Amino acid sequence: MKKVILSIEGMTCSACSNGLEKYLNKQKGIKEASVNLVMANASIEYDEKLLNLEKLEEFVKQAGFKSLGEFKEIKTEKKNKKEKVKFIIFTILAIILMYISMGHMINLPTIKIFDPHENTAIYMTSLLILTIAFLFYGFDILKNGYKNLVHKTPNMDTLVAIGVMSSFLYSIYNMYMTLTVNHHQVMNLYFESSAIVIYFIKLGRYIDGISKDKTKEAIQKLVEITPNSAVIKINGEEKKVTLDEINKGDIVVAKPGDKIAVDGEIIVGKTHLDESFITGESKPVSKEIGSKVIAGSINYDGYIEYKAERIGKESTISEIVRLVVEASNTKAPIAKIADKVSGIFVPLVMLIAIISFIVYLILGQGLEIALTTFVTVLVVACPCSLGLATPLAIVVAEGLCAEKGILVKKSEILENAQKVDTIVFDKTGTLTYGKLKIAKIINYSNMEEEQLIQEVGSIESKSTHPIGKAFTDYLQDKKLQTLKISDLENIAGLGIKAKIDDNDFLLGNAKILQKYNIENSHEEDEKKLAENGNSIVYVVKNQQIVGIIGINDIVRENAKEVVAELNKRKIQTIMLTGDNKETAEKIANNLGITKVIANVLPTEKANMINKLKKENKFVMMCGDGINDSPALTVSDIGVSVNTGTDIAIDSSDVILTRNDLKSIINLINISRKTIRNIKQNLFWAFFYNLLMIPIAVGILKPIGISITPMIASLAMVLSSITVILNALRLRKIKG
Repeated sequence: MKKVILSIEGMTCSACSNGLEKYLNKQKGIKEASVNLVMANASIEYDEKLLNLEKLEEFVKQAGFKSLGEFKEIKTEKKNKKEKVKFIIFTILAIILMYISMGHMINLPTIKIFDPHENTAIYMTSLLILTIAFLFYGFDILKNGYKNLVHKTPNMDTLVAIGVMSSFLYSIYNMYMTLTVNHHQVMNLYFESSAIVIYFIKLGRYIDGISKDKTKEAIQKLVEITPNSAVIKINGEEKKVTLDEINKGDIVVAKPGDKIAVDGEIIVGKTHLDESFITGESKPVSKEIGSKVIAGSINYDGYIEYKAERIGKESTISEIVRLVVEASNTKAPIAKIADKVSGIFVPLVMLIAIISFIVYLILGQGLEIALTTFVTVLVVACPCSLGLATPLAIVVAEGLCAEKGILVKKSEILENAQKVDTIVFDKTGTLTYGKLKIAKIINYSNMEEEQLIQEVGSIESKSTHPIGKAFTDYLQDKKLQTLKISDLENIAGLGIKAKIDDNDFLLGNAKILQKYNIENSHEEDEKKLAENGNSIVYVVKNQQIVGIIGINDIVRENAKEVVAELNKRKIQTIMLTGDNKETAEKIANNLGITKVIANVLPTEKANMINKLKKENKFVMMCGDGINDSPALTVSDIGVSVNTGTDIAIDSSDVILTRNDLKSIINLINISRKTIRNIKQNLFWAFFYNLLMIPIAVGILKPIGISITPMIASLAMVLSSITVILNALRLRKIKG
């Protein structure tokens, strides 16, 4: 299966996006398609043996829309001067049209040449010409409406097109009757209704477009982090190039004040880099030969040369943007409510409009009233606000999360995070920084301590576990060389097995002793080390315990504050670790975590999560994304505390790129406020339609309440603006 995101042109409401989504999902070879109205794109997972990009674009065309090709970047469409001038011109024309057609009705001074009674032909012709101008202005609406009707996916444009053209053609008929049969028919022209409906639709879309751009700003800021150009070295000569010209393996130069252009590794020089956009750490990070650099980092004070490793779509920033865009394309469960309603809403409105038209004719109200009611119902019920209610809030929230260093892979997480009642934390690398140091060495052998630590460090230096880094650092500090090792084997959750010369080594926790039936007579020493907050590494050489090493870690700066806040919110906190019980409980008590599950293997962690879920707990698992993968996968929400460079391989639902546990509180806050905002939007959208459709039909006419097509189109615009402004309030969430 392959996945692609296509940019789509021609979607104007939720009926459009729902229609396209349903059409794509019906096609053979497409496993799943999700269409995003706000981002104007479609995420499609398909069988590449059956389909290709051209065929997918053909499906989009068959559904009545246009594919603009594969998604490359987020663009915020700035309204250029030409568009603004056009909008101003039609605003002036709308005022002139309203003055000519309705000025005399409200006793405004009448321009004699446009008097409907004295100069009937000129009056009607001027209205016709102005209305035709508006039909050209709204030609895209009329064209899309017709096209979607033909493709059996009627949408908002279909409602507007039918209403506008019905009113226009009826006015043409009355114009003919006025000139040939009955002069009094001049008062039955509805040209202004057709024109002003189009004007208000265009007004709404203009405002809607600006608002959608605002929802993308946070994501756009990520795209703009990387520089437009860089300097590379070719045969010792420096050459300025664009980012697209940089290839893997190129040597890129960064001087003080420059931004890092692509992900890579330093080969010359040392410096300090500002990586706060990824890590949230305001303090510059020291970098030297062999250090990795991330595109967008700012070089503070040194000259460096680095080899380009991850360019274009492979870069960390591109990966972040891709994840945010893909998340925006997933559907939150709450969105399905609006989708289902929108899917049947347009056909239902058309049915109500037709029934109203027929009933008014049967009741003898005349063609004029019947047609006006028909047009009013079609226009007032356009489901713009309903279509924007959920996706707009989701995209705003996704952008807000991205700004705060929270990468949410699926939008359903934004709905579910507020349901969390239990958070399970891994210890090493999650509640602690994972920056371990050797605190105590107990030597039971005849070897010198230096030889013992050299042998252990040589083996541990080959490990990916944070403990391995502690030994590597120790060897470097003591200026000890690593020894040649063989037969290295990682034993998940227990430790490492290896050989140095002809000696067999086992390194790990107490469970590794049980696995290999090694008698342990040093439990008291282990207990004392653990009571001081040390993680334990047993050293076994040729089936004999030759030492115990205590490893200390640093608890995260704000971990205690985060746990206290979660406890305050009645969210249970649990520490789940492979470390020994004494060490785990000491750290847990310090942080305020009341429940500790220790001495568990990675696979057992997953079992513990499943056990909690069977107790009807809604579980968030927070780990470092390495040994915790099984637990992250089975939890309701898996959160990885991670650095930005490993984003692509994470098994979690959420990645905290800033390595800050406070982001969990931010995620829960954003989730709660987003769902509240969506519910408010849906309420106003449903309330608007439930209120306005009966008024448009004429149920309240007996008490003097009725509306015209023009008022209906204005009301529709106002309902959309209400939803837009409410969704944009989410941008004010602090944290």
